[in-house]
Amino acid sequence: MAQPALIPIYTTKGDAEAFLQYPYLFNRNGDWIGFVTPKREVYSVLGDFVGTLTNDPRIVRKRATSTLIPRLEPPPEPKKVYPPATIPLARMMAELSHSVIDVLLDDPERLHTLDTGEQRQDLD
Repeated sequence: MAQPALIPIYTTKGDAEAFLQYPYLFNRNGDWIGFVTPKREVYSVLGDFVGTLTNDPRIVRKRATSTLIPRLEPPPEPKKVYPPATIPLARMMAELSHSVIDVLLDDPERLHTLDTGEQRQDLD
């Protein structure tokens, strides 16, 4: 059975910094960094809300929000993927308003692997 295609997720600068193989998000090394819901909400591997997937495709979030979005139970950990050697160039990206940030560009530590990040479990 063929693997579903990997969809590049770009930054506002046009760099492919993540890949979507629905519902999983992977970094450029093919490691799992998050997941996407049917409503295009993006969550970290720990289930923390990160932002929203746009049509560009980019991951954006509001710079400041007073709404606390509940944590979701992450899906089972996927197998590592191997991103393609060549990636299509991004189309011209629209400017983001001042109230929105590009997560992969301005806050990439929100999408970390299971073995990194501030919220990871200590080994002791």
